[in-house]
Amino acid sequence: MAAAAVVEFQRAQSLLSTDREASIDILHSIVKRDIQENDEEAVQVKEQSILELGSLLAKTGQAAELGGLLKYVRPFLNSISKAKAARLVRSLLDLFLDMEAATGQEVELCLECIEWAKSEKRTFLRQALEARLVSLYFDTKRYQEALHLGSQLLRELKKMDDKALLVEVQLLESKTYHALSNLPKARAALTSARTTANAIYCPPKLQATLDMQSGIIHAAEEKDWKTAYSYFYEAFEGYDSIDSPKAITSLKYMLLCKIMLNTRCPGFGEREACTSVCGEADRSIKMCGSGQQEQITGRF
Repeated sequence: MAAAAVVEFQRAQSLLSTDREASIDILHSIVKRDIQENDEEAVQVKEQSILELGSLLAKTGQAAELGGLLKYVRPFLNSISKAKAARLVRSLLDLFLDMEAATGQEVELCLECIEWAKSEKRTFLRQALEARLVSLYFDTKRYQEALHLGSQLLRELKKMDDKALLVEVQLLESKTYHALSNLPKARAALTSARTTANAIYCPPKLQATLDMQSGIIHAAEEKDWKTAYSYFYEAFEGYDSIDSPKAITSLKYMLLCKIMLNTRCPGFGEREACTSVCGEADRSIKMCGSGQQEQITGRF
């Protein structure tokens, strides 16, 4: 059975670029198939199929199906190690939330996953999911809930070894306080995040988010446009390295800083690093660039 599943999985992969629907159907059949827990190869193929299927559903905009997949695979998670199960759940949930499909089920699905993690006594997974829930509360402007859950989580994480997750939650706390116009607390939370980050390796996305928030705080609180520009530039490079759409936002902030500094940056919109992220936003980026050169903030 495992050998047949391997062949099917390889066929699904070969169809990724030519027939996604056929690939999804094959992966669905592998995921729905019952397997023996002691068949390591079959378990591994099913795990890979779940991740591949989740990625395909996200790419094709099938948010409801992806949410259903996340619930469907829970019994299978008992067949793999806790570390692999945590990675699988986080990967699928991240794919679902990163779609920004606004299905209205994001918070509910996240809460369900947290309750499942609690019932299974998976502390590290529960903490990671709660950090994602804090981010969701922030995105939906439920700031008090974000601060309440975030403060509880921070107390736990300071006693644990997951410093990257601690930085993430400290950053969310800074963003939330900034959204509430409490700049002193926003800056204090950011300082804590940077202090923690200095002791670890930060993944590019987390480092870029840290630099972006640093730029925002310097611009909002101190009106230090030069320092803010340097942070936005670091954020731009970080986001660009992982093809994040947030690279465009950081690029616009860079241009705005140039306007506030009353300095010029000829050819900004034509630079290779800038044009590589423009895509459909190419026209607006060039307008921002010309607005910077002509000192016209209205073009933003």
